[in-house]
Amino acid sequence: MEAPLIELTLDSWRGAFHLQVACRFASDWTVIFGPSGAGKSTLLRLLAGLDRPQVGQIALDGYLLTDSPRRRWLQPGRHAISLVAQHSALFPHLSVAANVAYGITGLDRASRSSRVEQMLELVGARDLAQRRPQDLSGGEAQRVSLARSLAPLPRLLLLDEPFSAMDGAASDALLARLQLWLAEHKVQTVLATHNAADAFATGAEVALLHEGRLIALGAASEVLTVERERLIRRLAP
Repeated sequence: MEAPLIELTLDSWRGAFHLQVACRFASDWTVIFGPSGAGKSTLLRLLAGLDRPQVGQIALDGYLLTDSPRRRWLQPGRHAISLVAQHSALFPHLSVAANVAYGITGLDRASRSSRVEQMLELVGARDLAQRRPQDLSGGEAQRVSLARSLAPLPRLLLLDEPFSAMDGAASDALLARLQLWLAEHKVQTVLATHNAADAFATGAEVALLHEGRLIALGAASEVLTVERERLIRRLAP
């Protein structure tokens, strides 16, 4: 089973910022790479349906999710698309386990509890199940947010700097486990990051953004040549 094909043509303004992108994402993993302010989060919000482009279309496997000429807009939470934002938006009145269970539908109580345990185990947060969000560190909250987004088994997972509050070793370990699980469950993933190591670690297709424009799309080894050389220099003794 191949990854779903995402096709997008977007012309969107947020205040003075103008995002203009036309491309196709066909890889299991696509990394949206660029500096702060390049438009990474804006692009993910459009893909998730949280924002609407002034002009544009977004299609998933040929099905139009957003089509501005026909005034058709993707509703957030629909079409099996999950977004993990930079800052977790957990429900403060619910436990970690209840937060993860929130979006799960169509399962009986036992299966629902089992799914929650599996997701918390996957992200290394099983011991946090009974805590409240206010008692979590930043890194712990990011793990729980990721578990909650994975629990409904989405078709498309959008990640916006999801490991920013974790140290390098913890982030790398979680990313490795996550990539295996997503491949097994055929979940296409789009990851926005300014960390080139994430792109090389996943072997992803890379979409390089600069000031709201897509300036390159292809293998990390080709698109991020300059970044790769910079990383090598940093790691050299």
